[in-house]
Amino acid sequence: MTTQITSEAPWIRTIQVCRYYRRAQHEVRAVDEVTLSIPKGDFLAVTGASGSGKSTLLNLPAGLDTPTSGHVEVDGQTLNQLSRNARASYRARKVGVVFQAFNLLSHHSALRNVEIALYFTDTPRRKRRGKAIAALERVGLGDRLHHRPLDLSGGEQQRVAIARALVKRPEVLFADEPTGNLDHTNSDEVAKLLTELNGEGMTVVLVTHDLDMASRAASRVVHMHYGRVETSDGTLS
Repeated sequence: MTTQITSEAPWIRTIQVCRYYRRAQHEVRAVDEVTLSIPKGDFLAVTGASGSGKSTLLNLPAGLDTPTSGHVEVDGQTLNQLSRNARASYRARKVGVVFQAFNLLSHHSALRNVEIALYFTDTPRRKRRGKAIAALERVGLGDRLHHRPLDLSGGEQQRVAIARALVKRPEVLFADEPTGNLDHTNSDEVAKLLTELNGEGMTVVLVTHDLDMASRAASRVVHMHYGRVETSDGTLS
């Protein structure tokens, strides 16, 4: 039996999707037959304890991983049927991803870190810098353009990472534990920014262990437990 969240017009769908791993002699069912629908413009939060499979689930529609079985569809495309180059193009053009660990290049400025995200798009070289500056200003870092990551606070580094994800103007933003390394004040600022972006029409999929933040920021919340999604009555399917 699988979980299904219905929508009149699902834009992202996982259909009986599984992602299994081999660990020594054991099979790890990180995602186990999950069917999920996300309409365009939604803000979905996926919660669960560490090891519940929520990050693995996020990686599938983000194009960062492929399922063991089942299908992942985004805007009518079945991602796991695309070639490697086509998936790379999908990630470069339609997807923004924010990670808990920031993943910034320490020897580059904030501006350069954001500008690099445009290298794999059709953005002309002469326009990259202007777009990167605008993205950093959008997240409140217009006065930190030339600071390197080590000269920034944790909250500022995460906002650089969000600017890097936004500069491409993605259709969907995947955020994997974006507040996991932040204090309460910075976590609230990041959550507020994600809510604002969703209010402007961006689809947001957030993975978090913070149930309070999920309930405040997202329009829908699902909870994962051992690779499956809990139904409203607390059972797994």
